[in-house]
Amino acid sequence: MQGRKHFEDERELRFSLSAHVPERNFYRRLKDRLDLEFLYGLTTHHYGSCGHQSIDPVVFFKLCLVGYLENIVSDRRLIEHCGLRLDLLYFLGYQLDEPLPWHSTVSRTRQLLPGSLFEEVFTRVLSLCVEAGMVSGHTQVVDSALVKANASMDSLELKVPQETLDAHLGRVRAISRGDRKASHNKATPEQQTITASHDELQEIKARNRNWSLQQDLRPGAHNKGSKYTSNKTHYSPVDPDARVAVKPGKARRLCYLAQLSVDSAHHTITHVQADFADRKDNQCLPKLLGGLTGRLRCLGLSCSHILADAGYSSGENYALLEEQGMTAFIPPHGTYKGGPEGFTYDREEDCWLCPQGKRATFRKVKVEPKGNIKKRFYLTTRRDCRGCPLREGCIGKGHEKKVEVTFYREEYERVIARLKSRYGRKMKGLRQATVEPVLGTLTNYMGLRKINTRGIKQAQKGMLLAATAYNLQKLLRFTPKRRQTAVMALPRPLTAAF
Repeated sequence: MQGRKHFEDERELRFSLSAHVPERNFYRRLKDRLDLEFLYGLTTHHYGSCGHQSIDPVVFFKLCLVGYLENIVSDRRLIEHCGLRLDLLYFLGYQLDEPLPWHSTVSRTRQLLPGSLFEEVFTRVLSLCVEAGMVSGHTQVVDSALVKANASMDSLELKVPQETLDAHLGRVRAISRGDRKASHNKATPEQQTITASHDELQEIKARNRNWSLQQDLRPGAHNKGSKYTSNKTHYSPVDPDARVAVKPGKARRLCYLAQLSVDSAHHTITHVQADFADRKDNQCLPKLLGGLTGRLRCLGLSCSHILADAGYSSGENYALLEEQGMTAFIPPHGTYKGGPEGFTYDREEDCWLCPQGKRATFRKVKVEPKGNIKKRFYLTTRRDCRGCPLREGCIGKGHEKKVEVTFYREEYERVIARLKSRYGRKMKGLRQATVEPVLGTLTNYMGLRKINTRGIKQAQKGMLLAATAYNLQKLLRFTPKRRQTAVMALPRPLTAAF
């Protein structure tokens, strides 16, 4: 006999979520493992004593973690998704007929709570990983990735000189709101003012002219007449902290820079920080080291090896790592100059000896405007180079030999020798296999492809939550290796008879 199911919506239903969520479910095991009760004491002074009750801080952080675990960027979509999953309702502590918080409440609470609270949650989860034996602290791998900001390139506006800023703002306010790219300008007067030098502006102007010419000559180009954008001449009034990311082969867009430190033992994230997208990696390393070493010290760990790519290379960073007792495995950048070929360095006299035995003595320290690169400048005398048989191939039409050497030459030489060793080549492979998969997982599968908030402080919160969700996922999937030992009785050695 054919059966037919007729659905009748019951007004009263007795239903147990714990009975319908399996024991091996990820969120059920996460609820048993993750204890966020400490948040009540840390968030008490952020709320008033009267009025309507706000969202539970424990529920708020659990909602945020679910968003990154489920690769959901939108708060509205996150609430809808949680209402359709029994295991998520059980993890959040909500019944079937109990309404979830409004999505705007999640956004407002994220702005209300300070960044130190997100740091504390990340550190507590990292301590669980340390207790499980997932973090050694010995070797840390550092890398960065660009994360798209919540602002469009169409919102960019030109910066103006300081003396014309008031007139420019008055002219902009006179324009109707419909013609403005942004309804409200969040940038400070400093962010709206040109800070680039005259030479930098001339370089940008020439680059803009050459770039437009190339676009016009390209067959089938649809962006003729477009302008070259730069952080020195443009800013976003929607999100002033976002910067135009310039990466070869990639389209220009407003981004933030996510700096990451990963432990090499089991690929656990030990530190994460948000930075401006127009900053170089070697400029971000000192701040990253300060936060990393402080957190590891609180957990009873210490770091002795730092692995990174050539973007973090600088003499200042090498000297800083040696001062803190850390061994750097960072390839040198192409700007490194270790001395002219065929010359030998005399440490006692601080001079360079040419193949003919003439000396190039130290004169001064030069600082280049771009990148703040320091170089030691050596020079020979005209008398030494006059009549030299190697003059044409050495100095050409000049009168004396000029030698420019990187200021931190000894630090560079020690790092280069370390990288050429067998252990250095092993560390290179370890770096590529450790941090790059973590960054790929965060950006593609854990909601860090875009920051859904505005401002670098809010971006820092989002990156901390994404790293916390990643560590929790690694923690629940971690299985400690069990070593088996076998005992075998060996035959007793024969003793010589006397």
